[in-house]
Amino acid sequence: MGSLPPSSDLPAPPPKETLTLVNPDDLLDLFKSQQKYLNFFFQNLDLSQTLAFTQTLLNSKGTIFFTGVGKSGFVAQKISQTLVSLGIRSGFLSPVDALHGDIGILSNSDVLVFFSKSGNTEELLRLVPCAKAKGTFLIAVTSSEANALTGVCDLNVHLPLERELCPFNLAPVTSTAIQMVFGDTVAIALMGARSLTRDEYAANHPAGRIGKSLIFKVKDVMKKQEELPVCREGDLIMDQLVELTSKGCGCLLVIDDEYHLIGTFTDGDLRRTLKANGEGIFKLTVGQMCNRNPRTIGPDAMAVEAMQKMESPPSPVQFLPVINHQRVLIGIVTLHGLVSAGL
Repeated sequence: MGSLPPSSDLPAPPPKETLTLVNPDDLLDLFKSQQKYLNFFFQNLDLSQTLAFTQTLLNSKGTIFFTGVGKSGFVAQKISQTLVSLGIRSGFLSPVDALHGDIGILSNSDVLVFFSKSGNTEELLRLVPCAKAKGTFLIAVTSSEANALTGVCDLNVHLPLERELCPFNLAPVTSTAIQMVFGDTVAIALMGARSLTRDEYAANHPAGRIGKSLIFKVKDVMKKQEELPVCREGDLIMDQLVELTSKGCGCLLVIDDEYHLIGTFTDGDLRRTLKANGEGIFKLTVGQMCNRNPRTIGPDAMAVEAMQKMESPPSPVQFLPVINHQRVLIGIVTLHGLVSAGL
């Protein structure tokens, strides 16, 4: 093994990096500037152009395709996906792939929307004559006052842009923000014009939290029959401890002989009763200490409504007995069960 060099020959340790901090005043100024530029867009947007655009999409008999390059392309994809989620036939057409075969998807009943800040993007301009040959209706959505796309499309929408937030007025941050705001607002206008119902919207989102909150009802997520921690009001509290703890609901559901709900007794009630009565708890019945006015819910209520009811004032609860219109107990829904279901 070689010997270590003398300490004087050892390399100096690298200097500690100085942490660069964001000036809070500069950050606030940027947000104020962006707000100003967005307000410019709202104040100067031509409503007649927007109405014509929205009406064209609404009356389309085919598929509404969106295209764009770079950041505008990402916006175009997002807006297309929003329309699809509303049950509107839509898709994103890559301008490059279109020129290599994908344009075959276009027909004379379709609409093709070009998103472009400048309106002079070469890839988009090359796509125009090919799309026209298919008989597709073309719409340009641009931010430059005079550009090549507006001269060759069937309909034009100008998105007013004061300037980009970028200090060089180059990075597309404000322009893409207004593209997104414009596209998503039109999408919601289409949603209203088509009278899309809550159930129809839910049917397009079956897997995510949105769909579950709109589709699942209490009867889909509640515990039933043998899973219920039931007892009679004359039962002694100490005789029902196994039932209280073994069903994983944190409560007892007190019923009569016809299964009508009388009240509830929780593990919290057990602790309070034990603290107040000590050994006297051995002589107390569930009916003497139960809550005879618990929150309840019906089986056909939405599951998300059950969660909201659990969390409502004056204090949150962990479960809701499920009863029918005759107050017969048919189940219990728990906060843990709702969370496990993805709500």
